[in-house]
Amino acid sequence: MKKLQVDVAVIGGGPAGLAAALAAQEAGAGKVLIIERNTELGGILQQCIHHGFGLHRFKDELTGPEYAQRFINLVRETNIEILLETMVLEVTSQRRIYAVNSKEGMLEIEAKAVVLAMGCRERTRGALGIPGTRPAGVFSAGAAQRYVNIDGYMPGKRAVILGSGDIGLIMARRFTLEGAKVEAVVEVMPYAAGLTRNVVQCLEDFDIPLYLQSTVIEIHGAKRLEAVTIAQVDANWNPIVGTERIIECDTLLLSVGLVPENELSVQAGVTLDPITGGPVVDHAMMTNIPGIFACGNVLHVHDLVDNVSRESERAGSYAGRYALGQNGSAPRKIKIQAGENIRYVVPHEVSASEPVEFFMRVQRPETDVVLDVGGLRRINKVSVRPSEMLEVKLTPEQLQNLEGDTLVMQVVPKEGERRDA
Repeated sequence: MKKLQVDVAVIGGGPAGLAAALAAQEAGAGKVLIIERNTELGGILQQCIHHGFGLHRFKDELTGPEYAQRFINLVRETNIEILLETMVLEVTSQRRIYAVNSKEGMLEIEAKAVVLAMGCRERTRGALGIPGTRPAGVFSAGAAQRYVNIDGYMPGKRAVILGSGDIGLIMARRFTLEGAKVEAVVEVMPYAAGLTRNVVQCLEDFDIPLYLQSTVIEIHGAKRLEAVTIAQVDANWNPIVGTERIIECDTLLLSVGLVPENELSVQAGVTLDPITGGPVVDHAMMTNIPGIFACGNVLHVHDLVDNVSRESERAGSYAGRYALGQNGSAPRKIKIQAGENIRYVVPHEVSASEPVEFFMRVQRPETDVVLDVGGLRRINKVSVRPSEMLEVKLTPEQLQNLEGDTLVMQVVPKEGERRDA
């Protein structure tokens, strides 16, 4: 078994891994290694050929491959080592990585710091339990995206999309541009799950109908999908009898959520947050296992890759400092708590002596509200939506003004206004 020793090992060569590796080297780490199981760097961005990336990061509207290439070029200008087509089999709590590829065989990699940047995967039909037969023509939206954009295959000619996540919305537009007919986008919630800009640009601009508070209750077809039955749902997501409707189609795309890919994290003993599905981290993006950091969609699912890069640079920078032994002292720790209409907040714990940026999502849409950051900041919001991440930055001076050791994030009505029951 071939053995390697590195300062920082980054698992995953997508946008999170690339940004983390660059930041680790800039922090002073001598030997940085990126381990990627695909044949190329860039991760999911390589199949996201639509525009809309980089608006915050580069002040430019890029496609996914263009955004990825900018980071790939930066990595190639450094001495960061890259292992492609290499599958990580195990990560231990002692930061020992076991991986395999066709050239070196089994690899044992000892790292002073590890950055988890494995991304996420899509929920499948099996996770939903949709009744009916098992014909060809049922795809996750991401799989269909790869068939169309990378392989050049059209999965079908008449499609129904279940779920209004961003990938599903983008594929509704993509299918239409390729000549297919998108019969409907069906969403179980009373609001769209994707970004507002994608609802407008991908559905409204192409006159694709969006059915809210509805779901697919049955799949029809033997060898090939022939139709689906949709129905409206009640407040408990149960189908309402009498609202059934059959839509003929040959393709069903599932855009029903993403799950952080944390099997390796669990092996290493990393504690996961049941809400995000990703690791519990502190201000340095370090998990409960010393020297193991997490960032990107393996930590929590983002809606903008610009935020992924920024968060991952923070993780990589702290990983590089950790590898150099620059752990610092143990200052005052502050626990972060999700309050009224906040589903989750990342990071989960912060230091009162370090600047920190929080990412959070709300549980339900609201308008004309205030984001109360533990009483330290009050930010007026015209609207908040679960699909759109909220970001807040706090300075050490602001954190030190906190009374107690718990900071509560909450969305509250504006002064003098009453929240509807």
